[in-house]
Amino acid sequence: MSTPLWTPSANRIANSRLKAFEAWLAEKHQLAFDDYQSLHQWSVDNPESFWESVWQFCNVKAHSPYGKVLEHGGTFPTCGEPSAAWFPGATLNFAENLLRRRDDKIAIVGLLENGQRRELSYAELYTQVEQLAHTLREQGVEAGDRVAGFMPNIPETVVAMLAATSIGAIWSSCSPDFGFQGVMDRFDQIQPKVLFAVDGYFYNGKTINTLDRVKSIADAIGSVESVIVTSVTCARTDLTSIVKAIHFSDALNPAAAPLHFAALPFDHPLYIMYSSGTTGTPKCIVHSAGGTLLQHLKEHQLHTDIGPDDVLFYFTTCGWMMWNWLVSGLASECTLVLFDGSPFAKRGRLLLDAIDREGITVFGTSAKFIAALEKAGHKPSQDYQLASLKTILSTGSPLSHESFDYVYRDFKQDVCLSSISGGTDIISCFVLGNPTLPVYKGQIQCIGLGMAVEIWNDDSQPVTGEKGELVCTRPFPCCPIGFWNDEDGSRFHKAYFAQFTNIWAHGDYGEITPQHGMVIHGRSDAVLNPGGVRIGTAEIYRQVEKVDAVLDSIVIGQSWEDDVRVVLFVVLREGISLDEELVQTIKATIRQNTTPRHVPAKVLQVADIPRTISGKIVELAVRNVVHGEPVKNTDALANPEALEHFRGRPELTH
Repeated sequence: MSTPLWTPSANRIANSRLKAFEAWLAEKHQLAFDDYQSLHQWSVDNPESFWESVWQFCNVKAHSPYGKVLEHGGTFPTCGEPSAAWFPGATLNFAENLLRRRDDKIAIVGLLENGQRRELSYAELYTQVEQLAHTLREQGVEAGDRVAGFMPNIPETVVAMLAATSIGAIWSSCSPDFGFQGVMDRFDQIQPKVLFAVDGYFYNGKTINTLDRVKSIADAIGSVESVIVTSVTCARTDLTSIVKAIHFSDALNPAAAPLHFAALPFDHPLYIMYSSGTTGTPKCIVHSAGGTLLQHLKEHQLHTDIGPDDVLFYFTTCGWMMWNWLVSGLASECTLVLFDGSPFAKRGRLLLDAIDREGITVFGTSAKFIAALEKAGHKPSQDYQLASLKTILSTGSPLSHESFDYVYRDFKQDVCLSSISGGTDIISCFVLGNPTLPVYKGQIQCIGLGMAVEIWNDDSQPVTGEKGELVCTRPFPCCPIGFWNDEDGSRFHKAYFAQFTNIWAHGDYGEITPQHGMVIHGRSDAVLNPGGVRIGTAEIYRQVEKVDAVLDSIVIGQSWEDDVRVVLFVVLREGISLDEELVQTIKATIRQNTTPRHVPAKVLQVADIPRTISGKIVELAVRNVVHGEPVKNTDALANPEALEHFRGRPELTH
């Protein structure tokens, strides 16, 4: 067994909420577990008992009780069959569970790249939600209506979401860096009644005005009856050009009636999320209020050890599911720190500064940000106190072994580094952190409680220590209700259940380790297949990150002579050109640490790599360009112009 990079102290384990949950199970149900693995096994073998225990331990607020925990417990929501129904009979309200606290404790700290800082207490947050919900009701918003947010990650966005969901409206959002067509591809499918929007935002030292886009969006979506605009770039934006537009501040009605939380079924739609849209029009994924709430409570309290004394930060935009995950922290009564702007502003120091200044205890970021800090030579342990920091979360792409080393060498030694992985599809995680378990280099700590996750080989058999498809074999509460405008469920079935009957295939290529952790090797549809051998792209990225001259990379499989050859594109440090010596250094680094099949046949330099607006590299889009095939939806990309660096490369013709 490899040596752990970090092991929690006996005190930390004893005081964790996970251990408190185990003690609660012992007291209430006379259950005892030898280790996390036995607890996890119980949770998947006894889903009704487990999820009911989460409901009770996390004190879900309900208007009416459930008759039972689970009906049709063995069936996912596939075409034509009765599917798992969680907590039938129960009614609750998502917003009410996030607004259970109403005192002077700070609920939200809002930070902008330009240095602006604001606070909202739980009492102030409740009042603003009450005032805005009153206005929405006056505008005719009812349960089931869609309310959309073209908004940055600021307090007003949280207020808008909570006001909408207090009524039972369905919230859907994307960030203001989306272009007009990218917004239309999403919001036009769901026909929102109200559009929340912003006049602009700050990014990388620039002020970007969005008001023209807001007008175009509001004019183009016929269902929009009102537009509520937040002024960020100036004191009070002129809204005369936008029909039916009012200022956010004017929508806060001081004479509002007391806030009424609509009592709704557990599976009432809460959010509409979107697939990346890089292979076509984005899929509209509908998530339930009860499933989202219960899963986030479990992940926050049991897996991330979040409670009322915590300050939770995650770098995210409102177009990424981590925003929805972040704001659910209010249900655990912690303080949220929101940030809008570039994570690399001031060479990344803005976010690092916030850890000490705001007393952040849980710092969430991406694997790319951690790797970039190391490449830039940052040593946070030398420049910051980091006394409050107890957990670092990383997602978006696999965290390399070198980044694990960097965190414990140069960031903080006594910290739980939790790489987590799941996605928009489940608005949460399949594999994540654990405050009571050690951290091993390159591994995600554990499979989530209640999630029957396995790795299946090509023969559809579960395996450990081998690479294969990540599947979930049993239903879970945060499974999507379905896709919007997918009346017969066929598109939903094709997305997750076409590969294995009644088994959720997540589309990740992974491996369960001997320590019961998980390694994600990349997306299944991006897996390379030279000579018929499957290679996860993350295995190559891990090695390339070791080469100091390389800032970023993307790898694809190119069809070549009735086989597939591996092609690696690299972005190099300023002033460095790709010569034969550097090519051989890159290839040797890959060969020495993997196998000869991993070594790219071609290594080519590019100026930039295309990414989605949430920051994920788009291997399939690059592969399409290289093969002369169309990229169906470039509006899903933050920098679609980068695709031109891959088009018509003569080096790829021989």
